[in-house]
Amino acid sequence: MGAEIAPLSTSIMMITYFGDVVFAVSGALTAARYRMDVLGFVLIGTITGIGGGTLRDLLLGRTVWWTQNPLELILCMVAALATFLVIRSHISYRKGMIWADALGLSAFGVVGCHIALEFGAPFVIAVFMGMVTATGGGIIRDVLTNTQPMITSGQLYATAALLGSLTYAGLRHFGAPEIPTELGSVLAAFVLRALAITLDIRMGPPGEFIRFGKHQNGQSGGRGSSS
Repeated sequence: MGAEIAPLSTSIMMITYFGDVVFAVSGALTAARYRMDVLGFVLIGTITGIGGGTLRDLLLGRTVWWTQNPLELILCMVAALATFLVIRSHISYRKGMIWADALGLSAFGVVGCHIALEFGAPFVIAVFMGMVTATGGGIIRDVLTNTQPMITSGQLYATAALLGSLTYAGLRHFGAPEIPTELGSVLAAFVLRALAITLDIRMGPPGEFIRFGKHQNGQSGGRGSSS
């Protein structure tokens, strides 16, 4: 049986709840693109919200947190259902999903790293678990909806999550105050991801380290993200 779950600080819990909501919304907006019914919205939204943290806990051998306290599970379900109820046909589902996903990615990179460090994981493992937490739900969302996973299409996606996680672990290692460390790390990840979205920054293939803007095949970063 997994280890007991230690309580999180108020600030980390607030970041976690924020990440739950925006990731659930990103999943629900993906469901909207494929014209799913209400159950599809709730399923895809909820899995997107809790998927990355579930993978993290399983890899760490830690009790999956929502099996002990379903509050976040319910929060994701409510956020997805609310999206279903308020969404209109004229909204740009893809654009909204990308920005909601960017916010969730930035929040969960820090949350995942924090939880791994509190669990006793070494520095490198904690940074990696931050990235897993940030990207796992989005990967599951894209696979279930038969969408090209954001993490495989070239833009700075996992890289942004890694930056936030590494920034948090590094600042914490050097004794920086906790709340500024959390907020600064979330901001670092979001700024990098936002730049990747707006400028269509992608990691290139062998021989071309990085690309900016539209490419020869006419595809731009609005289609998907990541590396």
